[in-house]
Amino acid sequence: MGLRHTFAAGGLAAVLALAACAESPTEDPGPAADGSAGSAQPGADQDPDGPADPAGPADAADTSTDPFAEYAVDRPGPLRERLLSADILISTEQTIPRETVQRIRRLPGVTAVEPLSVALVSVEDRVLSVAAVDAAGYRRFTGLATAEEQAVWDRVAGGEIAVRPALQARLPLDEQDFVRLGSEDGSPSAHVGAWAPQVPTIDAVVNERWAEELGMEPGNALVVSTTITAPQAIRGPVKRILGANASVQLLDIATRLGLDPDAVQTAVVVGTVADAVGTFSYRTLGGGRIAPDPAWVASHIGTEAVPILGTMTCNRAIFPQLRAALEEVVASGLADEIHPEEYAGCYYPRFIAGTTTLSNHSFGLAFDINVPGNQRGTAGELHRGVVAIFKKWGFAWGGDWRWTDPMHFELARIVEPD
Repeated sequence: MGLRHTFAAGGLAAVLALAACAESPTEDPGPAADGSAGSAQPGADQDPDGPADPAGPADAADTSTDPFAEYAVDRPGPLRERLLSADILISTEQTIPRETVQRIRRLPGVTAVEPLSVALVSVEDRVLSVAAVDAAGYRRFTGLATAEEQAVWDRVAGGEIAVRPALQARLPLDEQDFVRLGSEDGSPSAHVGAWAPQVPTIDAVVNERWAEELGMEPGNALVVSTTITAPQAIRGPVKRILGANASVQLLDIATRLGLDPDAVQTAVVVGTVADAVGTFSYRTLGGGRIAPDPAWVASHIGTEAVPILGTMTCNRAIFPQLRAALEEVVASGLADEIHPEEYAGCYYPRFIAGTTTLSNHSFGLAFDINVPGNQRGTAGELHRGVVAIFKKWGFAWGGDWRWTDPMHFELARIVEPD
């Protein structure tokens, strides 16, 4: 995994955000004990990132030379080509072959196509959409304020990460503005170099050198500009070229209304979680819920009896270590510290409340216990011996997060019981 470089305090990120227009920090309350749906999608015509308002240091371009050189690539230079509308985001499980990209470029109505890599990265139960991009090509699709802000792209080229401003109040940064990209021990940390609006549905971007570090499938996505052609007219031909399993998301609809309910979303997950998730496709429903592919549910989700909590419905991959952890809790005389009547669920396919960001509950890889005494933002009442046992068996604890969620545990690494 990558090095965690030291960054001098006071070297603040270049910020592109207008505070008065930024999205309020709605956090994930966890699934309700009665299994009720999450909150509704953001309202129509909302722009959670707001207009751009650069406020970074004048020497931002200098960061590509030393602190983050391990991930640095050539700087893109000044913006010289015209800006493009981001009308469609295509994503697939595998690399899109060059000849296929050329076929899409030649479709009538397509103005430009930009390859990139897209994957989901787990960050404290938030599953962020991260893109590894060529800064010079991708920036043209991000809108005027972001595209023209040279400091943003110098920082991305220099090895830092640019994140959409709506996440500024939510992203779990340390005191030096690093965020750990993954929930497992040893996950690489990236320094947030800019808060900048991105192509819709993309939360953050890094340069292409990060793709291998994060285990991303190279070139598995495309941003398409159709300019004056309605993107709806392009979806069918693209589907015929790529096949039914490709995600073809119309970004104009996503910007105004949230995710398009007619589009199949394909989530390519990286990190330890990827071993338990595989390829995750879903459609959006009302009330913040999603409908995963029934074949995925049949192969990945199961209901089994475990000590203390009784019957749980979760991802099948976590049951061996979950059962082992609960057995150790019993053997340690701590069974009474877990209250079965206060268990709030494991598998719950939904977005984090008020967002279109997937929760690890959607994959059946997270569970909440002892809910009343372990609310968000508190130290919680959960016995620390119980916490230590779950950590030993490969589960990350929400009580360690910057904005704590002490009821919450999620898969961080696979642990095989003896």
